[in-house]
Amino acid sequence: NGIKECLVAEEKAKPTPEDIVKTIEELKPKWPDNITLQCFDRKYYDSLSDENKAKLLECMNSGIQNPDSSMGCYACRPDDYETLKPFFKAALQKYHKVDLSKTKHVTNWDISKLEGVPEDLKLDVAKLGVKENLSMRVRTGRNLKKFPLPGAMTKEDRVQMEKDLQKVFDKLIADEKFGGKYVSITPGHPKFIDKKEYDALVKAHIMFKDMSADKYLLDAGIARDWPFGRGCYISEDRGFVIWVGEEDHLRIMAMAKGTLLNVVFDRLEAAIDQVESLIDGGCAKSDEFGVVTSCPTNIGTGMRASVHIKLPNLTKGGSDKNAKKILKPLGLSVRGLGGEHTPIGADGTVDISPSARFCISEAEILLALYNGIKECLAAESKA
Repeated sequence: NGIKECLVAEEKAKPTPEDIVKTIEELKPKWPDNITLQCFDRKYYDSLSDENKAKLLECMNSGIQNPDSSMGCYACRPDDYETLKPFFKAALQKYHKVDLSKTKHVTNWDISKLEGVPEDLKLDVAKLGVKENLSMRVRTGRNLKKFPLPGAMTKEDRVQMEKDLQKVFDKLIADEKFGGKYVSITPGHPKFIDKKEYDALVKAHIMFKDMSADKYLLDAGIARDWPFGRGCYISEDRGFVIWVGEEDHLRIMAMAKGTLLNVVFDRLEAAIDQVESLIDGGCAKSDEFGVVTSCPTNIGTGMRASVHIKLPNLTKGGSDKNAKKILKPLGLSVRGLGGEHTPIGADGTVDISPSARFCISEAEILLALYNGIKECLAAESKA
């Protein structure tokens, strides 16, 4: 009976939608850099059905609970960008600094149509003076149409989706261009791996980190039910990886060491075509916004193309602060070797990538990385 009373009291203590709206209105003037709070419009909210009001507040929850967020909102269903378009459109314009009344996202993987590409179409950074092989990585996100996005998935959804995807991975494993294996951290899964093997894959930057410690993703619903429904496909040469159950249903990555950027780009394009063709119901895409991703920061291409490059002069003292200051105006993001909020290499190696994801094509991102490396080398020389 005591437990029964506790549950009733807990339910009564839950904030009502109106309580949440009041919280948003109190936080909004205090947190001008929180895009979720700044894009909340009371008039628009009041115009919604009760069902869509609940959906909007669900998408906003992480930014409300963590007002220090930059974006703060996550789509929870494949059609949220359409159903809640006025809110998400405002957030996309604010974050990506685009005017969607004048432009829309266009998909294009063909670099031959771009200006400034070498005649042989080879984006080889050796031509820029890079003397050693670079660690190159290109990744993108995909979400299945037939499931809610990770923020609204139940434990059962996560487990079922991983099961459904096994036939996709079986096809890749049987293909000599890929081979490899699938590993899972879902308890009871036939391909389950223990903590020791999981930690080794995380350390090798092949598997993703434990999301259950991330308060932003927990409040978004994305990190719920950890580790159920989470796993990773790894090709035989470890140069092609698919994460299952991270921020998006699938994070698809091609990696290589070398100087020719086309290698990872072309492999990723071919692999995406193959993976998408094997998925029942297909992947979620928007005519106006491109590839649908949980976080609006990734929508459009869902792509991040990066290299690890030594910049000892720009990282004197073991900090990437100066590198970020110089490279940010050039449209480049600088991270540590393990991703955001991780340390740079002891020799000054950092991870650099073009910042743009949206209203830019896949081909333009690759060219921006090539030109970005050129800018990096020039800045490093001056430093």
